[in-house]
Amino acid sequence: MAVPENHHVANLLDHIGHDFGTSEPIVLDQPLINQFAHCTGDHQWIHVDVERARNEGPFGGTIAHGLLTLSLIPAVHYELGVYPTDASNLVNYGFDKVRYLAPVPAGSAIVTRVEITGVESKGAGRFLVRTKNTAYTAGATGQPVLVAEMLAMVAA
Repeated sequence: MAVPENHHVANLLDHIGHDFGTSEPIVLDQPLINQFAHCTGDHQWIHVDVERARNEGPFGGTIAHGLLTLSLIPAVHYELGVYPTDASNLVNYGFDKVRYLAPVPAGSAIVTRVEITGVESKGAGRFLVRTKNTAYTAGATGQPVLVAEMLAMVAA
């Protein structure tokens, strides 16, 4: 999929249901997982202790933090052109629903599909945009690893 024609703040309502397609793969390797653990203070062994995770963990090795996969969504939105370039301001408004459906083993690449599911006028040229974000292990079919509804406030 591609960015729709006439993708402007003034006609965001016309793009409800538009599927922006799938992002390029993002590799969640051990150094990235370790950096995320350092930034967040979440050093749980299932994420950062390779040897222990291999020997004692339920997944045969370390896995990415669910919040790491979630934190990649805004970058995917920019990559796929989800928000109109004529917006004067864009603010991450949060998430309404997040589900981690499967582990992401260290070294895996994920891709994320994005669809605009709602646009609500908030007056004064501002719109609350809802997107459905579904992440999969790259090359895999079937069950997603993450499904999240993200909200962004877009201003003309």
